[in-house]
Amino acid sequence: MQLTKNEMLILKELKKIKSANDLLLMSLTGLNADAVRRSCYFLSEKNLVTIKENREIKYRLTELGKEVVNAYLPEELIANYEYVKDVPKDIVFVLNQLKEKGFIKIEAGKIIFLKDVKGLPLLKFKELAKNKEEFSYNEIADFVEELIKRKYIKEEKKMFLDVEITENGLAYYIEENVIGKITRDVLEKKTWKNAMFREYVIKPEDVESAEIGKEQILNIFINRIKEIFLSMGFQEMKGNYVETSFWNFDALYQPQDHPSRDLADTFFLPFESDEEIDEELIKRVKEQHEKGWKIEWKIEEAMKCILRTHTTVLSARTLAKYKKGKFFAVGRVFRNEAIDYKHLAEFHQVEGIIADENVNFRHLLWILKEFFLRLGFDKIRFRPSYFPYTEPSLEIEVFFEKKNDWIEIGGAGIFRKEVTEPLQCVYPVLAFGLSLERPLMLITDIDDIRAFYTNDFDIYTKNHILLRQMKIKKAD
Repeated sequence: MQLTKNEMLILKELKKIKSANDLLLMSLTGLNADAVRRSCYFLSEKNLVTIKENREIKYRLTELGKEVVNAYLPEELIANYEYVKDVPKDIVFVLNQLKEKGFIKIEAGKIIFLKDVKGLPLLKFKELAKNKEEFSYNEIADFVEELIKRKYIKEEKKMFLDVEITENGLAYYIEENVIGKITRDVLEKKTWKNAMFREYVIKPEDVESAEIGKEQILNIFINRIKEIFLSMGFQEMKGNYVETSFWNFDALYQPQDHPSRDLADTFFLPFESDEEIDEELIKRVKEQHEKGWKIEWKIEEAMKCILRTHTTVLSARTLAKYKKGKFFAVGRVFRNEAIDYKHLAEFHQVEGIIADENVNFRHLLWILKEFFLRLGFDKIRFRPSYFPYTEPSLEIEVFFEKKNDWIEIGGAGIFRKEVTEPLQCVYPVLAFGLSLERPLMLITDIDDIRAFYTNDFDIYTKNHILLRQMKIKKAD
């Protein structure tokens, strides 16, 4: 059994001290964390050491937290103000907290202090943080949730390895001068003369035949879809992954208090957009929301930056600029979803719109049927459905022979007037949103969506299908 140079370095130190964690081994050997951990795992597989993984959660001050610690907490600053109207917007949130905890009361807009804010538990954190930047959970357990909410601290998860040498490891004889790789330096300095070489055997049956490069299966399918739409007279829409809530939600008449807009479904980014949006368009969208949803519409909510949750955002932008035409897009979208065999946090959508004075619902059905026929599905059906942006709406299903069942593959309809009127579209707008990975799974007989995104060319799915062997069935 031969060891690498790094494995020998680690085993040599463990022979002296019997056990150590990975941080100590890094110090003793001069190796980085990855090299130490990788070598320890290899030594464990060879039964020369045992490993115990220890996970630890620490909390570290953020830059904002450092500023607050070196200055004042919002609770302390409140003492400088006599009336609620004078309290700056960025600290007004603590008024309710102080009121609930019995430190203040508010009468006729005046702030009356009942207790000294120095008695607040959160001030203990400030004293604690003056001398350190990293904390354990027990140190800040009483206020950890509030600190994270205010972004004064961030959670950091760390893993440590405890490594102990085995009897086999103690008995293993370490060759001091073993060469594992022949380099220019080894040849020039002739250090090979007094050295031993690591043994390795290469058998013909162990060597895989060379495979030529091949385009990734998703790219092949995306290009196929683009070719079909272009051949049908569509123009392609493109846009950014980072979008504003205005275009992603508000322009599509999704209320600002809709559940899908919160963190459970959407990836919000820690900054607001500086995009200049036409003021008249903003005014029209605001009026439509307040008229239809009966709630106050806020521009601050609309200008929040997110990772786009659908490609319909491209349709909204396109209709605001071009009031007529046929457009499509194939793009990545992002949803805060749990990852499993049929769900990903990042996936693709196929989007399409047709705006024209002569189009109707029957044209939409024909376009969808023709697209899927060209894609290779000859059994297509439509079912009435509901979608927030369209009325009437439908679901598209294709028949999957292997499962002997109909599979939903997308949705479509005609944009509601609440969407088109603020965008000043005078013509009917046919719209559809289609899945990309789902039909590709049907065509390639893959039953795990993650197979399309793995970097491993070896077997990934339970059906033992190699990525390099995937083929897309050609349509007539």
